[in-house]
Amino acid sequence: MKTDWDYTNLAEAYLRRPEYAPTAIAEMLATAGVKPGDAACDVGAGAAHLTLELAKFGLNVWAVEPNDAMRANGIQRTEPYPDVQWFEGVGEDTGMEGGKFDLVTFGSSFNVCDRQKALVETSRILKPKGWFACMWNHRDLEDPLQQKIENVIQRNIPDYTYGTRREDQTEVIEHSGLFETVQFISGRVEHHLDAEGFVEGWKSHGTVYRQSPEVFEKIISEIRQTVEELHQKTIMVPYTTRIWMARKR
Repeated sequence: MKTDWDYTNLAEAYLRRPEYAPTAIAEMLATAGVKPGDAACDVGAGAAHLTLELAKFGLNVWAVEPNDAMRANGIQRTEPYPDVQWFEGVGEDTGMEGGKFDLVTFGSSFNVCDRQKALVETSRILKPKGWFACMWNHRDLEDPLQQKIENVIQRNIPDYTYGTRREDQTEVIEHSGLFETVQFISGRVEHHLDAEGFVEGWKSHGTVYRQSPEVFEKIISEIRQTVEELHQKTIMVPYTTRIWMARKR
């Protein structure tokens, strides 16, 4: 399925992305009041980072992902879970049955949708009083290594912006008029990986890539140099998982 956001070249690097904070995911599931066997639709499921957490909890998951390469990786990773099914679709048009789901999630994907159209579609496929949730992992930009990497990015892209992925989503959700009071959840997680894996993981950073295709390889090279100067085999990256969720009116 063709979209404005093509992740084909980023699909393999996405496998190195961090998982969401377990405490935040647990709080989200508790707030939604879902139980094993309930139906969830994970929209923009990518390489199954969130899909796997929903499946491990025991939910029946319909994973929707437009990109063939990302979906292939997700299918492979969720193979041990027979209650996960994969479909081609987008946030604005999931292709799912109306009124089917107890929970609809967007893991690092709500920002690449027309958010108002995606909320209308989410409301359509949710059961009465079902829950919507969107979330992202945000790097701790106060961390010394992350500050150095931010300097690399800003030096190469002076007008760089994170777009909507670091915004408070409350106003957008409330503006739709489709949901009750927005609830915010956050949790810390530390992502440990080998130095090379850390550099490779940056190749999945779509927000940087979309704003700098002509200098993207240069940015990756400078990030590699920054990491090599640390002379560390393992890199620890602190993240905060931030979740905005609301119940359908």
